[in-house]
Amino acid sequence: MRDHAVCWPCLLKLDGDDELIYTHSQSDLDSECEALIFGQDDYVIDSNGNTFELKNNGSNTTLLHLKERTLSVEEVTSLIQSHEFSLAQRCIIKIHFTSVRQAVEALAH
Repeated sequence: MRDHAVCWPCLLKLDGDDELIYTHSQSDLDSECEALIFGQDDYVIDSNGNTFELKNNGSNTTLLHLKERTLSVEEVTSLIQSHEFSLAQRCIIKIHFTSVRQAVEALAH
């Protein structure tokens, strides 16, 4: 899947970790993934809720392959609530979004 199919910004979700990593571009994702060894359950969520499998091409570019699963705003909100709870930064009951894009952009801090 080519980069143009990804609707930036995105969230990087690593298996076994509630923390989400906000990435605003392909180069930002490449920087975040530089030292990572990808697990088969790690994935990227774009601003439309599309999910992408991560692959390392042997250079400094992270390849994204579209998965069949698209996340709803409720599913992305749940991931963000878990993320915020793990950071103990805000009351998760007050976290509500009307779109996946709004949810993703909320982590741009």
